[in-house]
Amino acid sequence: MIEVINAHLQEYGQRPDVLVCAPGRFHLIGEHSWFCKDKTLSMAVDLPVYIGISLRNDSAVRFHFVQLDERKRANLSSLKFRKEDRWANPIKAMIYGFTSGGFSVGGMNVTVWTDILPSAGFGITTAIKTASAYGMRELFSVPCSDAQLLQVIERGNKLFLGVGNYTADIFSAMYAEPDSCVLTDHSRNSYELLPFAFEDTVVLLTDARVPRISVWDETTLHEPGNVLLLGELKERRHNVHGGWQYEDSPTEINEVLAVVNEDMRRRLRCIMLEHQYVLDAADGLRHGDFARFCKAVSRSHDAMRDLYLLSCPEIDWLVKRVQNFDMTSVRNPNGCSRITGKGFGRCTYTILKTADVEPYKQKLVEYERIFGFHPSCYSVKPARGVHLVRE
Repeated sequence: MIEVINAHLQEYGQRPDVLVCAPGRFHLIGEHSWFCKDKTLSMAVDLPVYIGISLRNDSAVRFHFVQLDERKRANLSSLKFRKEDRWANPIKAMIYGFTSGGFSVGGMNVTVWTDILPSAGFGITTAIKTASAYGMRELFSVPCSDAQLLQVIERGNKLFLGVGNYTADIFSAMYAEPDSCVLTDHSRNSYELLPFAFEDTVVLLTDARVPRISVWDETTLHEPGNVLLLGELKERRHNVHGGWQYEDSPTEINEVLAVVNEDMRRRLRCIMLEHQYVLDAADGLRHGDFARFCKAVSRSHDAMRDLYLLSCPEIDWLVKRVQNFDMTSVRNPNGCSRITGKGFGRCTYTILKTADVEPYKQKLVEYERIFGFHPSCYSVKPARGVHLVRE
């Protein structure tokens, strides 16, 4: 905390009037099925983003990203998206989210502090947005509730940045608690906190440093016709969490999906399976059943690899190393691993028994020798959502 305050003081000649912390995050299962109102299981983690903000006596806005040693500037009267402003655009979007909703904010100096850069893919950009919006509400005494703050973020995303408003990202940054995961129900626009209480386990995030090269356009899956097809295959089930699940009859599935090509059928089938894996993993969390949880995670990665075609050889190699740690103990597995995020390379999460952490890290040395990419590995814990930092 003191480093953020000192950086702000050095840059602007004043201490921040408010200091806010927001967590990084990753999605365990279900991050690719939000478009059809399914569920996503996420974890906010202790990869913190700090935003320090102080008042100015004019309408200027100044931004400083400490780790990048970069500075940007804007003015409230001519706030625009500029491609070259990169990491500052999300903060400007939150200003727009307030002003476009009739709320008033003034000039400000902003400091961004995070050891994990946005390019890593661990929810850092969402943390920057959430912490900025939370801090502005406090600094300018904006009379808006948490529900209205969610609308501020949504307006900034959709109207200023022109990007989707991913509810699971925002709920994780806003409402997470230590030792918990966040289950987002996109059909109800609601969330549930589930305990993460697996003893003697460690959560590792690995940035495999594989450049993302998309092999197909995921937005083709989001067409209304595909959403309607999946809607036909949803069944009400009172004994299932959330009140529904997908049809499991192969005959019925094949009949409904017969109108799309093989590639699209495979990907839609993956979305259907993913919903069940979310339910299974959530059930494992509720009952402290590590084996059930790991089984759901492993099956989800296999589906992402084989049906969704979202993985790559480097990511699969890392996941396979975890699966090989204890091939004889299906009932009591040592851990699980899965690709996370946008896919087509980059990041995995791994949940291991403590004794297997060092052997896993040794595998990363072997990974670098084989593939030539230098991975980064972070040991993380479930963390609290956005909050003010008091001195």
